[in-house]
Amino acid sequence: MEDLRAGGRLITVDDEVDPTLEMAEIQRRVYLRGGPAILFTNVRGCQFPMASNLFASLDQARYLFRDTLERVRRLIEVKLDPSALPKSPMRYAGVPMTALTMLPRFTRSGPVQANRCRLSELPALKSWPMDGGSFVTLPQVLSADPTAPENLMRVNLGMYRVQLAGNDYDPETQVGLHYQIHRGIGVHHRAAMDRNESLPVAITVGGSPAMSLAAVMPLPEGLTELTFAGALSGRRVRMMRGSHAPVYADADFAIVGTVDPTATMPEGPFGDHLGYYSLQHPFPFMKVDHVWHRKDAIWPFTVVGRPPQEDTTFGQLIHELTDPIIPTVIPGVKAVHAVDAAGVHPLLLAIGSERYMPYLKAKEPQELLTQANAILGNGQLSLAKYLWITDDPDDSIKIHDIGNFMQHILRRVDWRRDLHFHTKTTIDTLDYSGTGLNQGSKVVVAATGQPIRELATEIPSGLSLPDGISEPKLVMPGVIAVEGPKYSGDASREDVQRLTEHLANQPNLESVPLITLCDDSEFAAATLNNWLWLTFTRSNPAIDVDGVDVQVVDKHWGCRGPLIIDARVKPHHAPPLVEDADVTAKVDARASRGDELAKYL
Repeated sequence: MEDLRAGGRLITVDDEVDPTLEMAEIQRRVYLRGGPAILFTNVRGCQFPMASNLFASLDQARYLFRDTLERVRRLIEVKLDPSALPKSPMRYAGVPMTALTMLPRFTRSGPVQANRCRLSELPALKSWPMDGGSFVTLPQVLSADPTAPENLMRVNLGMYRVQLAGNDYDPETQVGLHYQIHRGIGVHHRAAMDRNESLPVAITVGGSPAMSLAAVMPLPEGLTELTFAGALSGRRVRMMRGSHAPVYADADFAIVGTVDPTATMPEGPFGDHLGYYSLQHPFPFMKVDHVWHRKDAIWPFTVVGRPPQEDTTFGQLIHELTDPIIPTVIPGVKAVHAVDAAGVHPLLLAIGSERYMPYLKAKEPQELLTQANAILGNGQLSLAKYLWITDDPDDSIKIHDIGNFMQHILRRVDWRRDLHFHTKTTIDTLDYSGTGLNQGSKVVVAATGQPIRELATEIPSGLSLPDGISEPKLVMPGVIAVEGPKYSGDASREDVQRLTEHLANQPNLESVPLITLCDDSEFAAATLNNWLWLTFTRSNPAIDVDGVDVQVVDKHWGCRGPLIIDARVKPHHAPPLVEDADVTAKVDARASRGDELAKYL
């Protein structure tokens, strides 16, 4: 806090603020308007100050780690090319010391043990009206490998959702522990279950911001996030040993206890980063033994919701650090980009390579398909629901320019050949577009070669739509959004069939390879982010993708086109996040005060 204050990057709010909805509303507005970090010193019903927007922007995130970020980059460079060290010894002189700081170490005690408090005395942050209770939104969840509990190099650190109160939890002894598919703690949970043991877990909050970033860093399984946190913070992470899970000694708060690996309790709902509520489901819970906090502890928090939010900055910094590593992890893949505006996991873009038999100058995807399978088999990348992949022999494509990237593929894609579905598989736990919790489908769109079409820059003249489908709007070159009747059940799938049959004999559609059927085409076309969000969060590829002149050849599904994605809201979807009107009015009133905070509200 003092470092941010010294850099002119902190606002202090001394008047009373309510942790129920009001603080979250303030945080969302300040982040969207490019504001600084906020320290709330007078939190209603709570003795602890709270802080938000620590990662207010990519610039501020770089500022937080200004003394270590370059050293971490150089460490990554040496990892990519060990021969760089003897070639440029001066540039990499600090790499051995950086490597040393990566190693966590045990300590007997730490500042976090200075004081004890009750679980119910912790800040009770509630971010959205339908949230099931108060949540920890920047937790560091630490678990040791039950087969090697003293080995710090096998500690898992993750940012898994923690519900402090609500539902059926005892407010003094139980907290919900929601972790999703493909998360490292699951390996420890399984080991504890196999050994018929409880799993010791420590939830810490605060301390070095490097711990928060490390908790969301997509590291390979088996490599502890504590190493990355040490390198980024510039000092070895100190972990307290005892009759509990290893506890981060320099945290502001620690909630220490055990998880019965066979027991669950209802957890949620919670407004999540796809822009919808994740609903109530059975998840593990922790039996709390101790709650500790350091002297003058500050409770950091964030708010998640439809992107962009503060976790967008986490993603930007992670991309900046990991993009150079991708080619070493998946051979032939030059870059990947999880699209934040689409909720991260629903849409993944990738640039691969076509290196098979280059003398044949292949005009259709070959190695790209191998690389797509490798991507979908790699850690959290495997959660991608839509994977768009192409090659870039001229190194001319900018993968973070989403509109141009997708147009590059749309100029080349042949829907008869270039769609590859994965049905009845796993998807992100937070994605309710599928057929059940963690259940849904995926599709790979792989295209290469020379362009086969020009993309329409206006609605084609004479475009005709069937009854009940109307309001065509151009989203971007080659993409149109149209409105359809409200989706009410399986019978509504006939709307797509009527649309494809109606378009089958119409001219001038070659330049429109993709059409989104939605509830509000004006909203969809208003911004690229709107279209990305509704199209890819509200559709399940195996069910909601259709097209004109469908053919199934040797079990391969394709169509002449256009491709149709039914992105209407379905009855089984989770509700979207909507602010509370009274709280919105309350924060609007704050905006009229004219103080330092007001200009960001």
